Amino acid sequence: MLRFGIISTAKIGRDNVVPAIQDAENCVVTAVASRDLARAREMADRFSVPHAFGSYEEMLASDLIDAVYIPLPTSQHIEWSIKSADAGKHVLCEKPLALKSGDIDDLIAARDRNRVVVTEAYMITYSPVWQKVRSLIDEGAIGSLRHVQGAFTYFNRDPANMRNVPELGGGGLPDIGVYPVMGTRFSTGKEPLWIQAITERDADFGTDIYSSVKADFGDFELSFYISTQMANRQVMVFHGTEGYIDVKSPFNANRWGPEEIELADRSHAESRIFRFQDSRQYKRQVEAFARAVTNGKNGKEEIVTLENSKLNQKVIDAIYRASEKDGWEAV
Repeated sequence: MLRFGIISTAKIGRDNVVPAIQDAENCVVTAVASRDLARAREMADRFSVPHAFGSYEEMLASDLIDAVYIPLPTSQHIEWSIKSADAGKHVLCEKPLALKSGDIDDLIAARDRNRVVVTEAYMITYSPVWQKVRSLIDEGAIGSLRHVQGAFTYFNRDPANMRNVPELGGGGLPDIGVYPVMGTRFSTGKEPLWIQAITERDADFGTDIYSSVKADFGDFELSFYISTQMANRQVMVFHGTEGYIDVKSPFNANRWGPEEIELADRSHAESRIFRFQDSRQYKRQVEAFARAVTNGKNGKEEIVTLENSKLNQKVIDAIYRASEKDGWEAV
């Protein structure tokens, strides 16, 4: 059993990842750390975790854990991932891993010198929903892919929320813009070459709250929009010469809607529905991570590598640059 320590008591950890670890077959939470010991103990008691620490450093120095899960604000992800790796701990870090692609280089170096597993928590890549999308595209179920269409929006104007605080790494592109990009890259195995984009920022917060993006992948295009101040919506459609794939709840599977894919033919006369009952993508994520740690370099477990994370962040970097100019921006 891989023993996890949780760095911070953040909501995504409480609501999604810690329950997934406790439910997993090959890992368990043995410690929670917070800068407030009382908060660490409260969360530890909630999940029947035996150990609580009043500092991150104290937990990293202990021999009670083998790995850490990091759901800190985005601006602290690289710093604490490196500190965790240097403490000899394997790292599962929430997305986005970094705010600039170049920042990931130091973490790659820390991973290599400490010989630990470090991965960004893109839960969708472990979901059978997205793995089915990839296999359908690979086998030519929709012919030649021509266009991918996406949207991811929610409404949040809470000034205390980290997503609205620039110093903490807030903004729509870091929070949700990464998903249409990763989903497309994962499903197709292709990388975008050029970007066009429009981005708007909140006058009070200074964070990006809306982006409309067009990405040229060579053989096909991706167009998507994201917003942190629009009505909730999630869409991902892969449209080819022979049909299309409509992913019904692409990112927040089972909370947003049915875990389904519709595969329609060219004339839309026939369609097939693929249903995935309780796919539990967070559980699959932590189990895959634990297998990667256990099996080491001899294993064949597919996890999101830091090199993959850097490629994804390069696209987000290019979107920001493209938003400041007319025309296309190279990725």
